[in-house]
Amino acid sequence: MYPTHPFIDPIAISIGPLSIHWYGLMYLVGFAGFWWVGRIHARKPWSAVKPDQVGDMLFYGVIGIIIGGRLGYALFYNFADFLSNPLMLIRIWEGGMSFHGGLIGALAASWLYGRRLGVGFFRITDFIAPLTCIGLGAGRIGNWINGELWGKPTDVPWAMVFPAADMLPRHPSQLYQAALEGLALFLILWLFARQPRPVGAISGLFLVGYGVFRFMVEFVREPDAHIGYIAFGWLTMGQVLTVPMVLAGAAIMVWAYRRPT
Repeated sequence: MYPTHPFIDPIAISIGPLSIHWYGLMYLVGFAGFWWVGRIHARKPWSAVKPDQVGDMLFYGVIGIIIGGRLGYALFYNFADFLSNPLMLIRIWEGGMSFHGGLIGALAASWLYGRRLGVGFFRITDFIAPLTCIGLGAGRIGNWINGELWGKPTDVPWAMVFPAADMLPRHPSQLYQAALEGLALFLILWLFARQPRPVGAISGLFLVGYGVFRFMVEFVREPDAHIGYIAFGWLTMGQVLTVPMVLAGAAIMVWAYRRPT
């Protein structure tokens, strides 16, 4: 017998008319982790950001992630709904955020904040790359709590039944992503960033690491029902969007190590 995903009310806290969802709490965990670990990260002598600047950086990032993530979801995953009802963009409480859109928003915010500080773009992205993984991991835990974005049917011993899908045992792909894109990638980048690196190297490693992990998990993750497979009977939208990330990350790392110091 396989364990069944426990039904967890998506609303974590209700205070009068105010309802706080678990997924929203996971965003707060990610932002709080960014601020706390970021202040530690900023104590390194070669850091582009000082500890007392992390809060302002986080503010820019939050705005960029929310706007970019919502736009990315509408354009990449739910374009038909967006065309018929553009106001769906502001219905954040209904869910629907795209990592790739959030990444673009975060990069735009990094560029703006870097201009404010007079610090180069890649020095900012090198700083935030390890910290981003905290939010990625927390977000996937939120997906698991909600019982959404489940994996494909399987008979592996650690499979789980997600009643919202059916009664078949499935890969708990949300937990795979939390472990890989969250914990594992954070440790890789944090250890890599313990020593001074060429400008852009940490950013490039983040793109490669996330891209490879996401591409792998997509093989056992159920594709979005309204999109399905893009090509060849196995290629998903997540994989299509991830390949350019890996190529760009590899190119940035080559550039970082070959450019004059």
